[in-house]
Amino acid sequence: MPGVIVLTMCRVSARLHFTIRLAQLAQFKTVPEREMSQRKIFLVLLFISTVSLLLHHGGHLNWTMEAFHLGCPAIHSHPAPGLKPKHTNVAFLKTHKTASSTMQNLLFRFAERNNLTVAMPVQACSHQFCYPRSFTSHFVHPHTIPPNIITSHMRFNRAELQRLMPNDTKYVTILREPSSMFESLFSYYNQYCQSFKRVPNGSLEAFLDDPGHYYRPDETFSMYAHNTLAFDLGGDKDRPESDVAYAQSFLKEVEQVFSLVMIAEYFDESLVLLRHLLNWDLDDILYVKLNMRTTSSKRSVTPGLQSKIRAWNSLDARLYDYFNASLWSQLSDLGLDCVAREVRLLQRAQERLLRSCFGERMPLVRSAAEIKNKELRPWQPSGKVDIVGYDLPVNSSPGFSSQAQELCLKLIMPEIQYSRVILRSQSLRYRRGYQLRTPQLSHPPLQPIRTVLPRHPQVQRSQPPPPAAPGPASESGSPSTSKPVAGTQGRTTKLGLKSSQTQAS
Repeated sequence: MPGVIVLTMCRVSARLHFTIRLAQLAQFKTVPEREMSQRKIFLVLLFISTVSLLLHHGGHLNWTMEAFHLGCPAIHSHPAPGLKPKHTNVAFLKTHKTASSTMQNLLFRFAERNNLTVAMPVQACSHQFCYPRSFTSHFVHPHTIPPNIITSHMRFNRAELQRLMPNDTKYVTILREPSSMFESLFSYYNQYCQSFKRVPNGSLEAFLDDPGHYYRPDETFSMYAHNTLAFDLGGDKDRPESDVAYAQSFLKEVEQVFSLVMIAEYFDESLVLLRHLLNWDLDDILYVKLNMRTTSSKRSVTPGLQSKIRAWNSLDARLYDYFNASLWSQLSDLGLDCVAREVRLLQRAQERLLRSCFGERMPLVRSAAEIKNKELRPWQPSGKVDIVGYDLPVNSSPGFSSQAQELCLKLIMPEIQYSRVILRSQSLRYRRGYQLRTPQLSHPPLQPIRTVLPRHPQVQRSQPPPPAAPGPASESGSPSTSKPVAGTQGRTTKLGLKSSQTQAS
């Protein structure tokens, strides 16, 4: 690449010299000749400007040329005139233990860069939409309405989301292979899910030998122990495996609603599809992996355990198998060579970004105790599970602006802290707008009415329940006010639509 730049600069210099010479000669020519000379000068200047722009963006020239060589769709890293505008209305269903925290961070950064509004939960819901209760617009903070993006944990409710979001909203979610996901759930929520807590010695093997002995479908956090993906999507987690008709109908509903179902094991490939779906630039999908466990916190899953997990979570297994195949069908339509090339370009761009943020070296994961900046410390679900994060070095490189420093900080900021930042900035923007809209009165204006979370008629409030979704769902560990009614968690028949007896208030 340096050789190409030098050669190009030499050519630009020669063209510039030629342009100056043309300008000198033009004054001695007749009117038609002068007009022709001016046209030539204009074309040469246009060429010089184009080359200068490409040189300014450095490696982006390589990306476009590589894509062009394969006949792939153009890859952009900066807005260009005449391009189709980016799609900015997105509803991302954040599922559990599926790399969804990484995806949420990506969406938060996109929203901030483009001055978009992100729907955030009311204070009573912590930083999730009162999960595991079925989503309702009452859970949305009034300072974040109307939103462009919604991405915090919720239990999917199609009707309520469509009432809240713009009509052209693209719905996206992410799934993970059930056996690896269930091992992560068992480890992460072992201290909160009673179905896991009552297993002797916290043995995953013992639970899977007889899951019905430990599992109670009506308990508060039972959704972590059975068909978690289906529950998050608004489905019936306890529907019998033999009910094939329900499973097939549920799959069709999910496919109808969601424009893209990402797969955690193929995260980069999924991002390529997301980029094309939303007409985003390569820079919009850069990320760092967040909310990761240490190797010592993970258990190995043998083929025998894998079979048991998939049998116990049969609806999740159906979901994953179906949408994994669907993902690869979409990738094939785009062209596997083009996808592979985009993935390589994405990884190179990420490496450059990380090296610029971490002092020309790749970041090292650190335990929470080792991270000096408290805004970067990930929440720890228990003493048995270690969640790692990153610490950002003080970058004293010449030309490293405060704006670049903030980008690096947000890139590695955990979910809880970033959610607070987003809500704080949007509340400030809302208040400024409110003051501008309020007419000047002789007396102080009344305070805006606060939206209060409706009380659930059967919620027990004498003793605060444990976090509604520790880790990615409620990493703060702060108690949630939304304890679901016993026996109502798994009775959804449609995507987020319950019968009148079980619909959340």
